[in-house]
Amino acid sequence: MGKFDVIRDKSIVGAPVVHLTAMTAVLFGFWLLLSGTFQTKFLIYGILTAVISAWVTYPLLLLPSADETKKYFVFGFNPVKLLIYFFWLMWQLVLANVDVLKATVRPEIEINPRIVKFRYQTDNPMAKVILANSITLTPGTVTIDVTDDGVFYVHALTDGAADGLNGGMQKMVGWLLSEPYDFEMLGEEY
Repeated sequence: MGKFDVIRDKSIVGAPVVHLTAMTAVLFGFWLLLSGTFQTKFLIYGILTAVISAWVTYPLLLLPSADETKKYFVFGFNPVKLLIYFFWLMWQLVLANVDVLKATVRPEIEINPRIVKFRYQTDNPMAKVILANSITLTPGTVTIDVTDDGVFYVHALTDGAADGLNGGMQKMVGWLLSEPYDFEMLGEEY
């Protein structure tokens, strides 16, 4: 497959030209931030470097779906949705920190560790990555394993952490990536 075939590839979800343009803009912004130079010659160098870098690396940033019928761009999400998701996740981190703090500073420690299993079906592989990392970032939970068929094994330290895995974060990740919500609790192991 040649470089121009990537632009015409119908298996890519979203518009490759939009992906390349956004990636070029981000790379140029990063270059501008690092260089701090606004002379015309250097701006042209920066734009050319960003365009070439985006063009060369674009095929490397395409992930196949589980059945390999579609390809998803790694950064193929709406920036406004990403910002909303970021602030929502920060709030979840605060709530989880408070839950772990309350469980550990009381005279009778209220830690109840367990493994929570749930299935989160998605076609986009980035949804699984973002969900697993978001869960692990949240205090009191660690994603242990994610199987190919979408079963997540998560270690939860407290009752609150286990209750937090009831589908809210899965729904937000699906919303972020415009994926359908397909979630099912499978149980707990102590």
